[in-house]
Amino acid sequence: MMADDSSIARPYADAVFELARAANQLSQWSGLLHAAARVVSDDDIRQLIDAPTTDLGAVVDLVTGISRDASAADIADPLQFSNLLRLLAENGRLTVLPKIGELYDKLKADVENRVDVVLTAAAPVDDETQASISAALKRRFGREINLHFELDEDLIGGARLQADDLVIDGSVRTSLQKLASTLIN
Repeated sequence: MMADDSSIARPYADAVFELARAANQLSQWSGLLHAAARVVSDDDIRQLIDAPTTDLGAVVDLVTGISRDASAADIADPLQFSNLLRLLAENGRLTVLPKIGELYDKLKADVENRVDVVLTAAAPVDDETQASISAALKRRFGREINLHFELDEDLIGGARLQADDLVIDGSVRTSLQKLASTLIN
């Protein structure tokens, strides 16, 4: 049985976080990790990574170069980033970079006393309402809120908030599903 991506990515995210925090470069490393994650998520690059005859050193050099250009982040020791990618490649873990970036950002948010919240609604939500929601969440969590809006017309109406593992679902679709479940049982 293969371990899930979170289990594989966590030690890498922890190590990179400690390295970045010691160098006071949390944002720069976040940018690099996310840029690299986008590169390895590309279908063509993924095929290259998975091909048995691919020179992984060349792939690492490619990912390193594109990531640095895309993120425009300067870190104190660029060799550390290349070494991370080489280590991931040697262990067959390059494709878990998106999860490493996600876990890294959670660690970063904790240190910065911040929480990322996704507001998903069936219709656009105006700036004033988003600001009101952010203020209410700030009082509830006692942390700074980074609110991101996503439109999902499949919700029919209402909205859903997700902050880490907490989900507040006030969507019409979920309400209808609960009603149907109650009627069936």
